[in-house]
Amino acid sequence: MQNTLRIANLTLLILFPIAWFAPLMRAGLLPLFGLAEISVISGLQSLWGSDVFLALIVTAFALLAPYLKTIGLALLHFNLASPKLLPALSWLSKLAMADIFLIALYVVVTKGVGIGKIEIAWGVYLFTACIIASIAISGLTPRFFRA
Repeated sequence: MQNTLRIANLTLLILFPIAWFAPLMRAGLLPLFGLAEISVISGLQSLWGSDVFLALIVTAFALLAPYLKTIGLALLHFNLASPKLLPALSWLSKLAMADIFLIALYVVVTKGVGIGKIEIAWGVYLFTACIIASIAISGLTPRFFRA
């Protein structure tokens, strides 16, 4: 089981960047116009131009928190870090889950207004799966990796 957790966690180091560039949704003002694809990265690029503070928060939640947690778990899995680091790593994944809720809120608000059109794309599912897998891996780690 230790090797399975190691491989699953290392796989996240590859899947997270793919999820950041994958289309989360297609959005447009009116159905007559084409829908623009929005990814985590394209959304961040847009935010950096308009709201630096919000861009910093989303960067921390969507990019830094899950990736730092995955790296920390890898260090722990290969005995390069202390198991005392685990509570902090678990907290990082909860921060990343907040980003999923932010995306869901955006979709609900936009659909509720009825002005534009939003279609969920496969990137939402990939990003959500990565976050949930990361939470599961950190939850199982204390059972198989002890000091």
